[in-house]
Amino acid sequence: MSIGKLYQSIDEKLIGGVNYNFQHEDTHSWWGELTLVDYVRIKDGGGYIIELEDGRKSRCALKKRVNRAVSSLPPRYVYHFSGSNKFE
Repeated sequence: MSIGKLYQSIDEKLIGGVNYNFQHEDTHSWWGELTLVDYVRIKDGGGYIIELEDGRKSRCALKKRVNRAVSSLPPRYVYHFSGSNKFE
């Protein structure tokens, strides 16, 4: 897994660090799974920016994978992330 950061897209406020893994990565279509390093409550949907380990950023949407909770207290969830923009 790689280490990155997740931001709110409205004001680019840092939400937290993430561990992510791409399952598909093309120039204009990519998706994968991520977990937040620290417990943070976030909502499903668009409105996020993911920053990759190499510093590239792009907008993405998240969806909680309900059947894939990581065992810890408080629970951390695995999120499916996807985007269709180029990384800058």
